[in-house]
Amino acid sequence: MLNRRSILRTAFAASALSVWDAPVRFAFANVATDRRLVVVILRGALDGLAAVPPYGDPDYKSMRGTLALDTTGTNALHDLDGHFGLHPSFVNMKAMWDAKELVVFHNIASPYRERSHFDAQNMLEAGGISPHALNDGWLNRALGPMGLGEGGGALAIAVSPPLMLLGKAKVSSWMPSVMPQPDAEFLARVRAVYASDPVLRASLESALDTESKADSAMDDRPQTPLQMQQRAGSYGNLVPLFSGAGKLLAREDGPRVAVLDASGWDTHVNEGAGDGQLARRLRALDTALDALKTALGPAWKKTAVVMATEFGRTVAPNGNGGTDHGTASAAYLLGGAVHGGVVKAEWVGLRPAVLVDGRDLPPRTDMRALFKGVLGDHMRVARRDLDGTVFPDSAGVAPAGSLFAA
Repeated sequence: MLNRRSILRTAFAASALSVWDAPVRFAFANVATDRRLVVVILRGALDGLAAVPPYGDPDYKSMRGTLALDTTGTNALHDLDGHFGLHPSFVNMKAMWDAKELVVFHNIASPYRERSHFDAQNMLEAGGISPHALNDGWLNRALGPMGLGEGGGALAIAVSPPLMLLGKAKVSSWMPSVMPQPDAEFLARVRAVYASDPVLRASLESALDTESKADSAMDDRPQTPLQMQQRAGSYGNLVPLFSGAGKLLAREDGPRVAVLDASGWDTHVNEGAGDGQLARRLRALDTALDALKTALGPAWKKTAVVMATEFGRTVAPNGNGGTDHGTASAAYLLGGAVHGGVVKAEWVGLRPAVLVDGRDLPPRTDMRALFKGVLGDHMRVARRDLDGTVFPDSAGVAPAGSLFAA
């Protein structure tokens, strides 16, 4: 005989729901806006000079050495404005640039000035002025001013929400299933057992509804952890996550805010230039972004995607063909709602005399200015909330402007 507890445990395991606050996970019917915001955290410190090479700088080739990208040949960079380009792996991002759907920021960094991944990611996500000064995330603090604080209109594409989404506002978490699905007969028996118990019946129906919606967002899903690893390879297959997020965001009753992680940017060894390990990682990211756009469908026109990393990397390569931890990097704003086709960079050059400690790209734009510009102009968060609640002690950081069409 199966008791209720064992059946519930089995049902949830078979459904393989990566649940955090499961009973309210997709209760987004009363969303306060039809605009979408996606934040992609590029964990590991992406080399901004590789992703967005300033090939027009007179010191670019000499300083980058073997990591310098060419303007011609098989792996030629994509020209943007005669000075900056995009890495050759960014084929879809170049198409977004051509469609005026991409703004690139360079020489950008959070207020952090050391070189610890742990501390830098904390500041990127918390939005504070020193590591571990805040216990919640800036995006969670922004949900209330967006009108999404009560209904849980934010979704983490992760087993549990990252720091950026942690806080008082209710959020949800989702990951694609990696276990076999229970058959219809089994689920019918579970429903029968719980028919007379309103609490357990509601929990089960909520879980099954969540899984059904997640299933509809995943067209090609690995069925086991081994298959997932094989499909992902050493660079990660991001398409299922980005496509699933896009389809959930596209729903009228779906979330309006989502956070995704794309890791693997700590390229100390054999980084490569136009080809190699970094190029393959960038290609995986580029493909995933195109999948996100496709999945969003018409909602793409109301979407802004922000991609940022915790810090940059050294201008010159190290002795292992890679780059070490640096300071400033590049960040990206893309989407159908974006007024793009521009690189925003207070460029000061690559001469050793202008670099931080003679080695790092100097920070000229505060990352919070980008975040504030997106939250203010796109998600309609008031300046007083941005300066006080969302990013405390940031009144001196003005929001980046001209990012969206009037």
